[in-house]
This record gives sequence, C-alpha cells and structure tokens, in this order.
Amino acid sequence: MKRASTILLALGAAILLLIGGVTLVRARRILAANHAASSHSSAAHATTAQDSSGDDADDSGVPSVIHFARNPERMPPFLVNDLDGSIISTAGLRGKVVLVNFWATWCPPCREEIPELIELSNRYKDKLQIIGVSMDDAPASEVREFAKQIGITYPVVMGSGAIEAEYGGVPALPTSFVISPEGRVVQKHAGLYPIGVYDTEIRSLLGMPVKAKVETFQDVGQIFMKNAANATELPGVDFKGLTAAQKREALKRMNTDLCTCGCKYTIAQCRINDSSCATSKALAAKIVHEILANRPASNTVVAN
Repeated sequence: MKRASTILLALGAAILLLIGGVTLVRARRILAANHAASSHSSAAHATTAQDSSGDDADDSGVPSVIHFARNPERMPPFLVNDLDGSIISTAGLRGKVVLVNFWATWCPPCREEIPELIELSNRYKDKLQIIGVSMDDAPASEVREFAKQIGITYPVVMGSGAIEAEYGGVPALPTSFVISPEGRVVQKHAGLYPIGVYDTEIRSLLGMPVKAKVETFQDVGQIFMKNAANATELPGVDFKGLTAAQKREALKRMNTDLCTCGCKYTIAQCRINDSSCATSKALAAKIVHEILANRPASNTVVAN
C-alpha cells in the first residue's frame, strides 16, 4: 500500500512537472509574441512604422508592405571567433544581406525559428549571411553540440555584454537585425516572424523583384534604442497642454530617467519598445503632470 502511494505521488509530480514545462514554454512564446506586437504598436503610434508583420499578408506570411529605416546606421563592427574557431568579421560581410540573430538554446521561439533561418541561408547562399549570437550562459561546447544536433549551417558566436551593447540592447529573444549589402542596419524584428517577411526583405535589399511596397521610417528607437532621444512623440504619452519648451523638457527627462519596470531602459526607450508597459506609461504621465503643475499661465501651448 505504501509502495502504491509512493508510485502515485511520483506520477503526480511528473505530471505537474510536465504541465509546468508546457506552461513555461507557452509563457515564453506569449512573451515573444506580445513583445513583437507591442513593438509594432509602438511604431504605429509614432510617426513611422517599424514592422512589416502587421500589414496584409498572404497565407505564406508574405507582407504587402515592408519597412526600412530611412536613416540606417552602420552595422556595429566586430571581430570574433565562431564556435568552430573561424573568424567572423564585419569587414568580410560587405555586399551581402546580413541577419544578426540573437537567440538562446533554452528559448522555444528561437528553436522554432532556426529551421526557417537554415532554409533562408540555403536559399540565398552567398548573397545572405546569417550570424547567430548565442545569449546562453552555458559553455560554448554545449551550444556547439546543440547547434550540431539541430543542424545549424550558419556561423554561431557566443554573445557578450559588449556585443549586446553595440546593438543597443536586446529586449527579447529571438531578435534579428536586418543589414543591407551596404552594411546599414535597416530593420529589427523582436519575436517570431513569418519566413515570408524575411524573404521579402532579403529580396528587396538584393534588388530582386518583390510584390510588396517598400516604405521607410525614421528610426527614433525602433531599431537602436539610443535613437529614442530623437523622438518627438512617444506611444501612449499625451503632451497636450505643454509648451514647446516644456515638451522638450519632458522628453529630456523621459530620456534620462530609468523605467522602474525592471527593463533597465529609460522611460522613453521602454515606451517605444513596449507600449504595453503600464509602469513607463505612468511615469511619463507623472512627468507631464509635474511640468504642467509648474507651467506659467502666459505660456503658449503647443498645437497638437
């Protein structure tokens, strides 16, 4: 009887562990999906659009509109060894479309995305270079074994705080930076995206025919978060009632004060990269309220 009870307890624990694992996987998928959606929402509330995924697409995920930065910055330079010891240098990437993909072995959406990245790498061969940046804490040997088992054909390098900082921080995994043959970062995708989005962007950057319309946007933090300092509007922030000078003061504070939600970004950066964050929204509203409370009555109000 005691043995039977032990077996039942062990079985129950196994079931709970399985349920917990499934729940964790689902939570991580939801996190990536929500972040991608919020990134698109942020761009929509700003004056320009960031993502292609929110536009009409066919069943294969091919978008009708794709978006590239009109003020793209140069790809941050690096010179590192991949997991096989080969040197990966930005100097050797000119003339190719490059996808710098931040990922981790423990990230379910990342693992789901890998077969599509392999397919793209095989499809465009020497015209496309994918570089996987592993954000794992595990040793390189474990990441190498994982890459071998899953069949990754493109080079993988071990991520570091320095590489992440060069790209302005990586708010979610997976996150991919799209780089033109001229070495300019024209787009960033956080979370899972249909292969059709990447395929259309790659074809467009290579000068190949695409059915999608190409539109441009001003990068005010959608790609490199430091550019949030150039934003004149922020998602979900109402500057109504402020003078031009007070609005500049409010934006300066929002680009200086850190959000307390745990993201480690400024309030402005958090608003642009996660418009659903209630903490940054409340902090921004507080700044506007404080500035309004000290506003002289004679000041001219900014027209909205």
